[in-house]
Amino acid sequence: MIVIFGAGGIGGFIAGALARSGVETGVVARGAHLAAIREHGLHIESSLGNFEARVNAASDLREFDAPEYVLLTFKSHQWHGVLEQFEKAVQSGSTFVTLQNGLPFWYTRERTLESVDPGGRIRATIPYKQIIGGVVHTSGTMPKPGLVRQTGNMLYPIGEPDGSPLPRTARLSKIMEGAGLHAPVESDIRRLVWRKLLGNLALNPVSALTGATVREMLQDEPTRAVLRAIMEEGLAVARAAGVEIGVTAEERLEMAMHIADVKTSMLQDLEAGKPLELEPICGATIELARQYGVPVPRIETVYALTKLRAK
Repeated sequence: MIVIFGAGGIGGFIAGALARSGVETGVVARGAHLAAIREHGLHIESSLGNFEARVNAASDLREFDAPEYVLLTFKSHQWHGVLEQFEKAVQSGSTFVTLQNGLPFWYTRERTLESVDPGGRIRATIPYKQIIGGVVHTSGTMPKPGLVRQTGNMLYPIGEPDGSPLPRTARLSKIMEGAGLHAPVESDIRRLVWRKLLGNLALNPVSALTGATVREMLQDEPTRAVLRAIMEEGLAVARAAGVEIGVTAEERLEMAMHIADVKTSMLQDLEAGKPLELEPICGATIELARQYGVPVPRIETVYALTKLRAK
């Protein structure tokens, strides 16, 4: 069984696609969304078509017995409220796949990223050897309970944190590909984590401050210049950490131009009155920047302003 922890716009679509392909699939969800899934299944509107999928739905990961993979699609700032649910799956040998924005808790093996994992509680609960890293390149929304709408790309690269070519990663890739989800195995998943982070660093907080969609920000030249400058700082931090992302800031902006004209997840959360995932995106980058002595004044500025805006 594959369990998706967090059945919103991203996780709900992945769960629906897997279930439609015949994979035994479970989801961890909450509230009205959980009730709707239990009663009517998941309704998916996507580039794979519109379809309905039946999945096993629960409010707690501990309701599932020994899932082979647990795909983590909830936002990283929500860890503190769910961590105790993971002990049973850890003991049963489940593999945990991080498909979350920002720098993941396992990013630095030697030390804890306090902005993502205060006190190292996540690292103490989930062993490094049971982790696969992943990156999501798609957009999703949940217009109402039980309904998930996916747009944009269909790319979900995955890879072992140390780059090892393990059978479990190849097996997951094959399962996801069979469901129509392009999931190539990558030998350097940190590079792709950074490539995704570069966009989130700039687009997410600036969208929360301006209320603009992705395309509106990119087509306004003064705003685009701000986004480019933020990405340049992110690139400097990545290089200091020993990661060459393989794209320039301008090339990364062009990549963003090809996605649908959507609101970022951070702007959606702000408008819905939900907490923002600032720490794994901006906070963790600033933490690494200070560790390596890299100045990031623009990232620090939008981080501070967006935190105040969220209040």
